[in-house]
Amino acid sequence: MIDALTVAVAVTALALACWCGLAAFRDQPTKDWHFIGMALVSLLGVVQLVIAVVQLAGGHSPDKGTALFVAYLLGAAACVPATGFMSLSERTRWGSATAAAGAVVLAVLEVRLFDIWGGGSA
Repeated sequence: MIDALTVAVAVTALALACWCGLAAFRDQPTKDWHFIGMALVSLLGVVQLVIAVVQLAGGHSPDKGTALFVAYLLGAAACVPATGFMSLSERTRWGSATAAAGAVVLAVLEVRLFDIWGGGSA
């Protein structure tokens, strides 16, 4: 995996979480701009998914198991889109809170993906 991409996904997810969390704090639902942010974060997640699949197909393997890595990878790619759709059905501040929570979960999944792949091991 590309460490810089993992960091980029995590940082943009945290920025999205702050943005949607601020909307929830202000008692606002998710707005079009929030969905554009979710689309950007989701796009980065899909790019990461494609790169990881190419690396797996090329013979690289994660340190802590391929099945575990793929499960986390699929969860990371689906996390923000799933919570984005859920926030559409809840057009109150709780929709914004749901989107913020999904973005925080994505950031945590990125840290775990980094660990499973073998990042940081010397």
